[in-house]
Amino acid sequence: MDRQAAEDANRRLWNELTPIHVRAYPVKEFLAGRCTLKPVEVAEVGDVRGRSLLHLQCHFGLDTLSWQRRGAIVTGVDISEASIERARALSSEAGLPARFIRASVYDLPAQLDEKFDIVYTGIGVLVWLADLAEWARIVARCLRPDGFFYLYEFHPFMHVFNSRTAGFVVNESYFHTPEPTVYADDEGDYADPKYVPRNPSHEWQWTLGDVVSALTAAGLRIEFLREHPGTVEPRLPGMVLGDNGLWDLPDLPGRLPMMFSLKARPV
Repeated sequence: MDRQAAEDANRRLWNELTPIHVRAYPVKEFLAGRCTLKPVEVAEVGDVRGRSLLHLQCHFGLDTLSWQRRGAIVTGVDISEASIERARALSSEAGLPARFIRASVYDLPAQLDEKFDIVYTGIGVLVWLADLAEWARIVARCLRPDGFFYLYEFHPFMHVFNSRTAGFVVNESYFHTPEPTVYADDEGDYADPKYVPRNPSHEWQWTLGDVVSALTAAGLRIEFLREHPGTVEPRLPGMVLGDNGLWDLPDLPGRLPMMFSLKARPV
C-alpha cells in the first residue's frame, strides 16, 4: 500500500472517530476552564505567552486551545475534515481565537509558509506518520531560528506488548517496517470501548533512535530526551491509576519507560 492510500484510509477513520471522541473527551470540563495538557508538557514547554505555536496532528483542538488559554498564538493542523470543523466550532464556543488548517503534515508546506516560535505535537501521533524523515524536515522548516520543537509521546518500548493479554507478551516488533500494520479494532476504540470503528487504522512503529536520528538529520539539536515511568492511558491489563494521574503496573511501579519527552532547537 502506498503512503497516500494509507493516509486516505486514516483520514476516513479520524472523520469517523471525531464525533465519538467529542462525546468521550472532557469537552464540558474544558469549556468550564480545565487545561487538557499534561503537567509534564506545561512544565517542560514553559511560558508560552505571546509566542506563536504550531500544533501538528491536533485532532479537534482541545490541547491547541489549552495552549491558547495559556497565552500562545495558536495554529492547529489535522488531516481530518471533521476534526478541523469541530476545532473551529470549539474555538468559537470557548471564545479562544485560533487558526485551524485541514492538511496532512506532509501537505502542510503547500498551505502554510510561516515560521513559529514553537512546534508542538502531542500524545499518540508518531504511529500515524509514514515518513519520519520528511516529518522532521517539515518540523524544522516551520521553526524560527530561536524556536523549538517539543514532543510528549508514548514510549515505543511499550508498543511491543500485547495490550489485551496479562503479563509481558511480545506481540509486535520494536523496529520500523516500511509497510504499515493494519488494525481492525474489533474490541472498540480507545476513547470509547463500546464503539467499534468501521474503518481500520494503518500505523507505523518508530523507535526512539528513529525519532532522534530524523530530527538531527533535519538540522535540529536535541536539547533533552527524557524517558518517564507511568503512562497517560492504561496501555496494559492490570494497570492502576496513581495519585500522580498516571497509569502504572502495581507490581513494577516506576520501573519501566512508558512515556518520553523531547525538546529540540535549530542548529
